[in-house]
Order: sequence, then C-alpha cells, then structure tokens
Amino acid sequence: MQTTTHPTLTSNVKFLNFYPMTDIDLISPRPLLFIAGENAMSRSFSEDAYKLAKEPKELLIIPGANHIDLYDRIDLIPFDKLETFFKENLK
Repeated sequence: MQTTTHPTLTSNVKFLNFYPMTDIDLISPRPLLFIAGENAMSRSFSEDAYKLAKEPKELLIIPGANHIDLYDRIDLIPFDKLETFFKENLK
C-alpha cells in the first residue's frame, strides 16, 4: 500500500465541510492551550481560535519557531509548559 500526504478527491470534500472554529466556544469551561510558532504560517489559525474561545484559555507563541519546528526541534518545544498545563488541568 502506498501512502501520500496529498489530499484525495474525497478528503477535500470532508475538509471543506469541516470548520473547527464553528463550535469552539462550546469547549468552555475546559482549559485550552494554543501553541504556535512565531514564524508559523499557521499562527493565524491559533490566534483566531484563541479569540473565539472562552476562558480558561492561553496562547503561547514560541519565538523564532515555525510550524514544523514544534514537531522536530525539541529545543523549541515547550515541554515545561505542556507538563504544567496537563498537571493543572487533567486531575
């Protein structure tokens, strides 16, 4: 079986019919932590989601990072913040 990272004809339709911001306010009062790289092309999605979300919420921008850096650059991944967030909110 060959895999691809390119969208298929059927995945495009599913993607176009899904808009994650529609009900983001319904997540409240569950805590949300948005993390984005300062130079990430996707940063605006995190900022938009943060604006639409209700409290409690936090937006953490990682200086000098792009989107992929937050997968691969362990020196940029905010492990301390993730640990704190999960310890405080997953009781």
